[in-house]
Formats: sequence, C-alpha cells, structure tokens
Amino acid sequence: MTTQTITPPATDDALVFGALRAGIDDIDADLLGLLARRAALARDIGLAKRAAGKPVFDANRENAKAQQLRQQARKLGLGDGLARQLMGLLTRGSFAQQMPQGPAETVATTPPDSESFRLARLEPGRGPTVVTVGEAQLGGGLFEVIAGPCAVETQQQIEQAADHARACGVRIMRGGAFKPRTSPYEFQGLGLQGLQWLADAAHARGMAIVTEVTDPADAATVAQHADMLQVGARNMQNVPLLRACAQTGRPVMLKRGASATIREWLCAAEYLLLAGNPKVVLCERGIRTFERETRNTLDLSSVVALRGMTHLPVMVDPSHAAGRHEWIMPLCRAAHACGAQAVIVEMHPCRDQALCDKRQALSPGQLMQITEELQQLPTRR
Repeated sequence: MTTQTITPPATDDALVFGALRAGIDDIDADLLGLLARRAALARDIGLAKRAAGKPVFDANRENAKAQQLRQQARKLGLGDGLARQLMGLLTRGSFAQQMPQGPAETVATTPPDSESFRLARLEPGRGPTVVTVGEAQLGGGLFEVIAGPCAVETQQQIEQAADHARACGVRIMRGGAFKPRTSPYEFQGLGLQGLQWLADAAHARGMAIVTEVTDPADAATVAQHADMLQVGARNMQNVPLLRACAQTGRPVMLKRGASATIREWLCAAEYLLLAGNPKVVLCERGIRTFERETRNTLDLSSVVALRGMTHLPVMVDPSHAAGRHEWIMPLCRAAHACGAQAVIVEMHPCRDQALCDKRQALSPGQLMQITEELQQLPTRR
C-alpha cells in the first residue's frame, strides 16, 4: 500500500495574492528591460559626447531633470524621497555607462605594526567581512539604517516604536534593556522584561534586534532573544564581557570607547575574533574632547582609517555623538560619504516623554527622511 500526500486546495486568499504577486513580477521584468534599454542609450550618448568633445555632466540639465522627476512623482503620489533616490541611481548608472573606464582599484596592503590585531587587520587576499543580521547584511554593499529607542520603557512604547521603525524600512531595531547610565539615579532599564518586549515587538514585524550586554553573566541569556549583541563604549575593553559575548556565536557590535585610539579599538575587536567569533562590526560613536557644543566629537576620520586597516564592517552612531536630533541627518549623510556601511540612530514615538536621551531622539518623521534618502544606497566596498 502506498501513501499519497494530499495537497489541500488553494484558498481564495492564496489565489488573490498569487495573482497580485505575478503582476508585480511582470512589472519588475518590464522595469529591468527598460533599464537595459536606458543603459544602451547612455552608452551611445557617452560615445557621442566624447566624439564631440562635450563634458559628460551638465549640471543645469541634471537639476532641471531632477525637478521634473520630483514633480511627476508628486502627481503620482509617490513623494520626493522615492524620486530623489531613483534620480540618484539613474544618474550614477548613466555616468557609469558613459565613462566605462571607472576608477583604478586600490590594492589592499597590510597595515604596518598590526601584529596586535592580526585577525582584524586588512590583508591582501582577505575579503571584506559581511555580517548577516536578520534580513540585513552589514558590509554587504548596501547602507543600513538601524533605529529604535534608547531604552525599552513600556510594552506600548516599544510596540509603537516597532511600528514606526518597520514603516520606515528598518531591518534591525535597537533598544536598551540594560542601561549603564552615568548617574546611578537615572533610569537603568527594565532588564529581561524589557528585552522580551523588544524581541516580541521587532520579530513580529520581521525585524532583527540589537541590544547592549553589560554583564558577562547575562550574555548567554540575552543571546537567546537578541539577534546581535552590543558592547557599549564603557565596556570596550572589558575582556571578560568581550569573551562572553563572542562565545554566544551572535554577531557583536563593538562601540569605540570615549577615549580609545583606533588601534586600541581594533585590539578589543581582536579579543572577539580570537574567541572564535568572526561576526564583528565596529561602531564609531564619538570621542571625548574639549568641545562642549556636542555630546561627543564624532570622529569620521576613523571610518576612513579603518577602511584601510580592517576587513570588518564599520558603522556610525551619530545620536550619541551629536546629542541633538536636528544634527543627526547631516551626520548620517557624512557617515555614508566617508564609507561607513550603516548608522544606528535613536528614535522615540513620543520623544518628549522619553526616560533617557530625549534631546537626541529622532521623531518617526525624521527617521523616515533618513531612511528614504540613505537606506539601501550602495556603499564602498
């Protein structure tokens, strides 16, 4: 006697969604065909321009075209953000076709005096590390915006924050359950209860989470809920904590200490790698200087330096550097321009009611502006 597997009949919902998705697939195929035709025309334009001795870029024409595209997008109800991203992609693609020679590749060399971070250092033949966290690939070639509140405060607050983050296209949500604060009288977080709320809210909406670990004894427990562990600036050189986080096997975000040099930072990352965990991401969050107008001094030169010293992905935390929400957007742009592969920012659904760091928390609308402009843009390999 043979056993047959009986497939239940497709439901009406399955048929409807299947038809809708098939329609989207057809449109995507048409778009690819149109892009291929556009690329061919761009190559022909490039040849004609070179033959006529004309420059590739015409600023007035490109600005007028961008304005026209934004107007058309508004009429279609798509918004300026999508038009701006589309224009940027099309313009870069056209220039690439018109100037096929491209820039010369930089040959990777081993940094001098780098024996103290030999696993983290850049070497010829060692490719860039890509760290996968949920749907996101840090170092994979696309810019990521990680966002969420400084701290988990209530279940309702974290649910609202998760709704806003997902609506903005965020794929990794941040949130603090254990909060090492400067003053012992400030809000210290809700511990494991807050972590459970954060994980439930984010995972239910298809997002991964990153949260800070402050005690080596908590690393394994936190790793059961979190997709990525954060070692904060205060703990950058806490070797027992580094080893405990590494041994969980979870990706680890290592923030730079407030007074740490780049090499000290890389040596801290070496502890994680030496413990057998290759999934390490470096996060620049500002250093302590004499400046008082900003919370910390954001050292974007470290991003440039690290891209020539290590194969590990590099990201930036502009929130803790600036300390003011109105400065976050330009610092995110600067981070992308310097070669960072992601930013991590604070967003609160009702920032005036935030229990910590309300001055630097973005509103949901500000986060949407950042993600519309930067999320998923190409990054420098």
